[in-house]
Amino acid sequence: MKRETGIAEMVQKTVDSIPVLDIHTHIYDTNFGDLLLWGIDELLTYHYLIAEVFRVAPMPYEEFWNMPKKRQADHIWKHLFIERSPVSEACRGVVTCINELGLDPSDRKLSNIRDYFKDMNADEYIDIVFGKSNVREVVMTNNPFDDAERAVWEKKMKRDKRFRAALRIDDLLLNWETACGKLAEWGYDVEPRLGDWTRSEIRRFLTDWIKKMKPVYMAASLPPTFTFPDDSPCGTIIDSCLLPVGREHNIPFAMMIGVKKLLNPGLRLAGDSVGKASIATVERLCSDYPGNKFLVTMLSRENQHELCVTARKFPNLLIFGCWWFLNNPSIVEEMTRERLELLGLSMIPQHSDARILDQLIYKWNHSRKVIAQVLIDKYRDLQDDGWNVTENELKRDAGILFGGAFESFMSG
Repeated sequence: MKRETGIAEMVQKTVDSIPVLDIHTHIYDTNFGDLLLWGIDELLTYHYLIAEVFRVAPMPYEEFWNMPKKRQADHIWKHLFIERSPVSEACRGVVTCINELGLDPSDRKLSNIRDYFKDMNADEYIDIVFGKSNVREVVMTNNPFDDAERAVWEKKMKRDKRFRAALRIDDLLLNWETACGKLAEWGYDVEPRLGDWTRSEIRRFLTDWIKKMKPVYMAASLPPTFTFPDDSPCGTIIDSCLLPVGREHNIPFAMMIGVKKLLNPGLRLAGDSVGKASIATVERLCSDYPGNKFLVTMLSRENQHELCVTARKFPNLLIFGCWWFLNNPSIVEEMTRERLELLGLSMIPQHSDARILDQLIYKWNHSRKVIAQVLIDKYRDLQDDGWNVTENELKRDAGILFGGAFESFMSG
C-alpha cells in the first residue's frame, strides 16, 4: 500500500468497520429494568456534566439533588449548552450523540430531542445504539452486593448474549465488616475474623457467583493508596480467596486503580477524584502469582508510562483503556502512542466506561478517530522504512485492538 493511495482513508475506514468488544461498561441489558439508563435526560445528568455545571452555576447541593431529573437536565442544558458553547469532552459527547441519532443539535431545542425518545423502548434503542457505535458486545459491571441487581440475578432470565458479566467485588475487598454481615445473611458461615473457615466460605461465595453470572473477570475499583501484600482484610481476601478462585476458574482479576472516592461528598458520584498510585503493587501481584491473570487500568496520567513498562515484563498482565478522567482525546492520543511504541498490539487501547447506553455512540466515535490517527502515523513510519501494510493486515490489527487481544488473553 503506497502512501499516495490513501493510507489515512484506508486506516480510518478499517477502524470504523471493526465491531468492538467493549470490555468495561456500567450499562445493562433490559433484564435489569431501571438499572439500564438511556435517553437525553440521562445523558445530560451524567456525573461529568453535574460536576461541570456546578463550576458555572453554583447552588446548594441539595437544591440540585432535590430537582426532578428533567429539571436537572434543563438546568445543565441551559448553562452548559445555551449560555456557553459545549466544548468540554462530556458536553461534546452529548452533541455527538444527538447528531449521530439523526437529530439537529444546532436548533438548540431540548424539547425536539426529547420527542425522539417519546415512543422508544429499551430493546429497540439498544439495537440502535449498538448499530450506531458498531459495538458487538459489552461487559457489564455486576455487583452482587447491590440489592436491586442481586434480585435480578436470583431470577431465571434469558440473557442477551451481547451483554457479558463482570463480578464486581469492591464491597468484599474494601468494606469487609459490612460485606461479612451480608454474607452471613445469605447463608455463608463467616465471621469478621478472617480465619480458615471464613476464608473458605468467601471462596464458596465467589464460586457461587461465578457459576451464576459466568463473568469474564472479577473486578474492583481501588484507591491510589492500594498496596499488596498487606495484612488488611483486603490483602488477606485477595491472597487467600480471590486469587485461588481466579486460578481455578481461569478468571482474571481486573484492577482499576487510582480513584479517590467522594473528595467532595456534596457532588455525590460527581465528587470522586484521582490520585497517583504505586506500580510496585501491580509488579508484586504479577510476579508472585504467575498462575493468575491481571487486567489493569490506572486513573492517573502519571502512572501510564511505568504501567506500560511493567506490562512488558509480565505476560500475565494486560493493560486496558483510558479510564474516566483520562478519556479525553488529547490524553487518549498520548496513551495510545505510548502503548503502541512499548507494547505493540498487545494491549487494549480503549473501553467506554459508559454509564448511559447512549454514551457508547460518542465514546467510540471519538476514540476511533484518535486511535485511527495514531495508527496512520505508525503505518506511515513503517512505509518510510520499506514495510508496506496490506488491507488484510490492517483488518487483522484492528481486530486485535478492538477485542482480539482481550479474547486471546482470556483464552490463553
